[in-house]
Amino acid sequence: MKTEKLKEILGRFPELRIVVVGDVMLDRFIWGRVSRISPEAPVPVVEVTEQSEFPGGAANVVRNLRELGAKVDILSAVGNDPAGETLRRLLERIGVNIAGILEHPARRTTVKTRIIAHHQQVVRFDEERPDSISAFQHDELLKHLRSAIPTANAIIFEDYAKGVLSQELLGKMLAIAHANKKVTAADPNPRRLLEYHGLTAVTPNRIEAFAAAGIPYAEPAEEVLADQPLLRVGEILLKKWSPSNLLVTLGEHGMCLFRPKEKPHHIPTVAQEVFDVSGAGDTVIASLTLALAAEADPLEAAEISNHAAGVVVGKVGTATCSPDELMQSFARNRD
Repeated sequence: MKTEKLKEILGRFPELRIVVVGDVMLDRFIWGRVSRISPEAPVPVVEVTEQSEFPGGAANVVRNLRELGAKVDILSAVGNDPAGETLRRLLERIGVNIAGILEHPARRTTVKTRIIAHHQQVVRFDEERPDSISAFQHDELLKHLRSAIPTANAIIFEDYAKGVLSQELLGKMLAIAHANKKVTAADPNPRRLLEYHGLTAVTPNRIEAFAAAGIPYAEPAEEVLADQPLLRVGEILLKKWSPSNLLVTLGEHGMCLFRPKEKPHHIPTVAQEVFDVSGAGDTVIASLTLALAAEADPLEAAEISNHAAGVVVGKVGTATCSPDELMQSFARNRD
């Protein structure tokens, strides 16, 4: 992509408003170093040097969108607990409209705690109770979407199977989005597959794509466009979901874009180093959706999301990518 075109697309990002619907959580990181093995069990002893907290899950998609310059509304649910309060505060601090985050005393805010030593994740432990939202909260989220839709450019559905999204809520929200001709995108969850019909873009990874297609997982082939099981999966999902764009992320093999009546398009990875893939899918859907809402064509949008993913996997923890970093990545790979 030419520099002028990239600048034009990125320049539109601050004009856009995106609504994100899905499961938010708090990502907690405990940083330290290992210098010995515990005498109590054959496990490393981590000497803690620092702790940090970031918005996670659907809230990490929000964080990526804000880093790229977009305005964001988040529709979700948290518990009446310290983690939920912290999460709301972190989002409000970066300028997110949090009016659509519902609170319920019976709900528990999901917290994922990762212990990192010498740039490597040692262990992760999760605190959660993934209950479905109530009928009242279901109706409240619909009210918030109807209020936000006139000024929104796109809606992202981010399902982490924690109880916010149901097939009924997804269907009603998609009907509202389609009636208002908005860009729609979703990142499916292989543990609880919803029917994502007629979206602008769906962004499963390889494992999620095989699960959604209902065929046994197959290891990647060396040549993506000669990977027959993957090509079959793409064909099945185009028929099953009828998306305008199906972008399957393939880790070290990059991405493959499937579109109706078009040949599959392979986009090789541009990642220079891979330290941590945590949250890379959130970066992909955020940057892809923004680019599509900014009227980039699907190949341009996929290329932008590939570069954004290449930036964040070179960082430790759930990270984001700025417009400057995108520009630098394109320049670096153009040389």
